[in-house]
Amino acid sequence: MNDIDLEAVRVLLNRLGVRPEQLLDQPAPTPMPSIREYVGRVAKAVPAGTLRVYETYWNRIVDEWGDRPLDEPTPLDIKQLAERTKADAIVRKNSRGGRSAAEHLIAAARCVYQHAIADRLMSESDNPARRVAKPRRLANTRRALPDNRLREINEVAGATGNDPELDLVLLRFHTETAARRGGALALRRCDLDPEQCLVRLLEKGDTVRWQPVSPTLMRHLLVLGEQRGAVGSEQLLRYRNGDPITRRRYDYLWQRLGKHLPWVATQQVSTHWIRYTTLTWVERHFGYAVARAFAGHFGKSDAGAATTYVRATLDEVATALAALTDEEHPLAVTGPTEGPSGTR
Repeated sequence: MNDIDLEAVRVLLNRLGVRPEQLLDQPAPTPMPSIREYVGRVAKAVPAGTLRVYETYWNRIVDEWGDRPLDEPTPLDIKQLAERTKADAIVRKNSRGGRSAAEHLIAAARCVYQHAIADRLMSESDNPARRVAKPRRLANTRRALPDNRLREINEVAGATGNDPELDLVLLRFHTETAARRGGALALRRCDLDPEQCLVRLLEKGDTVRWQPVSPTLMRHLLVLGEQRGAVGSEQLLRYRNGDPITRRRYDYLWQRLGKHLPWVATQQVSTHWIRYTTLTWVERHFGYAVARAFAGHFGKSDAGAATTYVRATLDEVATALAALTDEEHPLAVTGPTEGPSGTR
């Protein structure tokens, strides 16, 4: 390189506003990890609930592309894999043609690439999963159960099975709290406040909230925990032998109910239907704001910014519960009225 070339380089650097020493300070580019390596790292960084949902789909991605660099798959590659996953989905009674499997695979890929963006392995514009549209969700078939159907469920649960006491507590817990399964499975003895009849719920998204329960349910929870050896921070809901229950208890419960109540099996009724039932009743009698708080929804919603200013209080949720169960509650601000079956 002669003097004329050097002068041309100096002029160009001047025009770009770059000092020669800056060229020496730049770190070497980070090598792009393989998909297998990076998915393994992401799997160790996400909460247990996220891992449970996405692990199957991450395994599928690794099986397909494990040795490829993370930045190599294209939006078309991801779209094609989602379609194959949709076609391979297990057909069940409540199957929707594999749409959920395709949606979860795309969401699992987006999760991986969002971590890659945070690690500065790529830019947002280079994210291939973001440019793949999820399948449009179909209308939900779940609905609130009529009063007589909820009564039938409680009657059969209390008259059949190997632990009707446990099953009735589970059903009442979900009817009173509208909690998801995870909230019941995470419940510990230290999450009970007998004086104010409150339970602390730890649910999806690592959310934590205090939820009112009736004095009757609180007594059942305390007795069940004491008789079955739940203390301190240990899981409260247990079998008679002291082992903590798992999601399999719910599977067994609803399969048993389906054998005795054919409509339960036909419509694929589950614990989430009870959540729908309670929240629908609360919304009809106490309004949207109270139902939203009862459900534990405190983030942004399609209802608009007004929800920020009309958020229901814990006392209002307790008042709705008192009406639901026809029992007085320490935090309720009005007298009880009649509620649906399964809460007496």
